[in-house]
Amino acid sequence: MTASPYSLADLDAEEEELQFGSFTNDDAWELGSALVSAARATAAPVAIEISRNHSRLFYAALTGATPDNASWIERKTRVVNRFGHSSLHVRQAFVERGTTFEEALGLDPALYAAHGGAFPVLVRSVGQVGVVVVSGLPQIDDHRMVVGALRAFMARHGE
Repeated sequence: MTASPYSLADLDAEEEELQFGSFTNDDAWELGSALVSAARATAAPVAIEISRNHSRLFYAALTGATPDNASWIERKTRVVNRFGHSSLHVRQAFVERGTTFEEALGLDPALYAAHGGAFPVLVRSVGQVGVVVVSGLPQIDDHRMVVGALRAFMARHGE
């Protein structure tokens, strides 16, 4: 088990910070396009998905992404939808309890992956409405790519 540079408190603070006033299909397109641009700038071999209410609004697979990335996206998304926190947050919660997600819950690893890269789309006064996911880099880098794009999006929109 690799140590995370994030504490659970850090991840809680990110989720509190990164909340939208609203989230539309156009927002998903803009955010997804920004993620694609960021990934292209570093030649990151990633797949990106953004969903709202379990409906895929954006998907892109960049050069170097593999079919496995789609599976990782599905498994990380299930974690966010089930637990209401980023996939890295869920992972770190178990690490800080001295166990692992897999050991503690026994969920089918073919269906659930508590690995960084999936972040809830949170709307203030509403809660989680969707998920934004990156897969293809080491899990901390997947997480950072998503968080960086969310911060940049919110700065552009004054949120």
